[in-house]
Amino acid sequence: MFVLITYDVNITSPHGAKRLRNVARACIDYGKRVQNSVFECILTEAQLVMLRNKLNTIIDSEQDSIRFYILGKNWKNKVDTIGKNDGIDFSGELII
Repeated sequence: MFVLITYDVNITSPHGAKRLRNVARACIDYGKRVQNSVFECILTEAQLVMLRNKLNTIIDSEQDSIRFYILGKNWKNKVDTIGKNDGIDFSGELII
């Protein structure tokens, strides 16, 4: 399934910058960064659960937030881009 992950980490708090880096590193393992705090990922349900659990251990739930937009398998009909498009192209070969 296609999942869009967005996050907002409070970097003004102690250890905030470290949490921000760790959230980005965790997301890089599962998808592609398309904007500063936005990742596009193709995940199985198991991978989504693992990533959610990993991110939940990184963030401070009282200061930070992460949103998962699950667009499913027909995501091409739901994504529209204006301007530079750094999204994932799944029409070609995908090597993991």
